Amino acid sequence: MDNKEFKNLFGRIAQINGFERAFGGVFRESAECIIVLDLQKSNYGNYYQLMIKIYVQGMFGNKYSISKDLVKRSGGNIFRGESPQFKDIFNLDILMDDHKRKQRMEELFEEFILPFIDKALFRQGLRDLGARGEVYLLPAVKQELDMLD
Repeated sequence: MDNKEFKNLFGRIAQINGFERAFGGVFRESAECIIVLDLQKSNYGNYYQLMIKIYVQGMFGNKYSISKDLVKRSGGNIFRGESPQFKDIFNLDILMDDHKRKQRMEELFEEFILPFIDKALFRQGLRDLGARGEVYLLPAVKQELDMLD
């Protein structure tokens, strides 16, 4: 599987799972948050890193809308990467049958991304994820998040 096929596969699976493709990333939004899934290609090898960026509406006085800027910014208000158990999917130097890579990517969405996103789309879910150590809330972010309700 080449890079273009990989990125297209990721985008198709994301769309099947309710994400919108735009500006080189995939988005899901609620009234409280916008989540961006962004594949970033390494300069050191033929692998990608999945960047999960969470933008909280109203945080630090900001109102967000789906845009190229959200994909290109470094990390959102809250950030996380892919689950370590799925790192192999993103390394195209690892020989893997295309069907197997597709199957593992579907598992990534089913077992990790969708359950995470279901919580991360809401401020209370983000607080819970922070309390469980699934995301790190910087002190200023945690304080701002607590003030939003």
